[in-house]
Amino acid sequence: MALTEAGHALPGVILWAGVITGSIDLCAALAFAASRGTKPKLVLQAIASAMIGPKAFSQNGTVPLGLGLHYLIAFTVATIYAVASRYLPVLTEHTVLCGLLYGAAVYLVMAFVVLPLSRLQRPFSMSFFLGQLLINMFCVGLPIALIVEHLS
Repeated sequence: MALTEAGHALPGVILWAGVITGSIDLCAALAFAASRGTKPKLVLQAIASAMIGPKAFSQNGTVPLGLGLHYLIAFTVATIYAVASRYLPVLTEHTVLCGLLYGAAVYLVMAFVVLPLSRLQRPFSMSFFLGQLLINMFCVGLPIALIVEHLS
């Protein structure tokens, strides 16, 4: 196990960043969806539909699949930031700015690269785009950066 300067193992940093960020992001996404009249079950089915298509909304077992995919993404983006911070000290020297920019970058990659390659079918909405961008900045990028900085 690679240790950081403070003695924390990188896998531990990734674990905390993934669990906390995934949970904060999920709560924010569910609250955002509820404000638009969408039930929590549909949010998780929509995530699952990125993998299995529209049948995610009619099959059993797709809510846990959506939840699992959500946390897989959270752990992936936490891993990228935590590893990058070992090579780019600016990520822990300017934590807030880098975290906000990272959250924006994560969402832009998801919105314009990952989702178009997935099976998710969603029409573009500027209000949805901006809401998700802010959620990713403040509930994904920023928490990951703060956790990595704190534990490194």
